[in-house]
Amino acid sequence: MVVAQSGSDYPFLDLIWTMVVFFAWVIWFWMLIVIFGDLFRRDDLSGWGKAGWTVLVVFLPFIGVLAYLIVEGKRMGERKQAQEQAAQKGFEDYVRSVSANGTGDGAADEIAKAKLLLDNGTIDEEEYRTLKQRALAR
Repeated sequence: MVVAQSGSDYPFLDLIWTMVVFFAWVIWFWMLIVIFGDLFRRDDLSGWGKAGWTVLVVFLPFIGVLAYLIVEGKRMGERKQAQEQAAQKGFEDYVRSVSANGTGDGAADEIAKAKLLLDNGTIDEEEYRTLKQRALAR
């Protein structure tokens, strides 16, 4: 049976120590997730190499994590930076493709389309002025 402790039975330093232990566990699992994420995203390492690092990290966790961070620490940062640059480039390419195919040159393109509609007689002068004002307001 579990009995709740009162505040006087659990001193302040024990509370601090419990928080330190809790956050140490959080940091430990975060490091494991980062290391396994980096390990399994690598293209330069064979399946056997990945299996070897996994066995080392799982069965000798502190030695395995420290060894991986020492051996691969700098390259982990380089791989992360290259991944972020590739993601940024992909995003920028997507934005360029959408903006080039979607709205053209923005307000100038909308005004030109409205002028074409006016010249074709599809809209009258008042509608043209309304479309022009709406395009310039954006």
